[in-house]
Amino acid sequence: MKTTNKVELNGFIGIAPEVKTLKNGSKVAHFTLATDETYKNKEGEWVKNTTWHRITLWNKAADKAADILKKGTRVALTGRIVNREYLDKEGNKRTFFEVLANSFEPQMAA
Repeated sequence: MKTTNKVELNGFIGIAPEVKTLKNGSKVAHFTLATDETYKNKEGEWVKNTTWHRITLWNKAADKAADILKKGTRVALTGRIVNREYLDKEGNKRTFFEVLANSFEPQMAA
């Protein structure tokens, strides 16, 4: 049976993309994206929850992102979710999740 790992996000850039060039010449960009969920709680008050996503782009997409995406830009993107593990300074194993984006489009402000 086939499985799928695909995510579509539409939100606002929290930190402008930062591009790094690796030793092998590949480029990678990282930035954060905020998405919101709004609902009424039991008391009838509106509650807004913001989720922050770590986004990674590679090579040409990384350069394009650095050129056109700024803090506060609304963007729609697609990609896949991956988890990464590393050891912190104390030697504890840590896990974080990120979206490896394969395409993105800036959106017009509403």
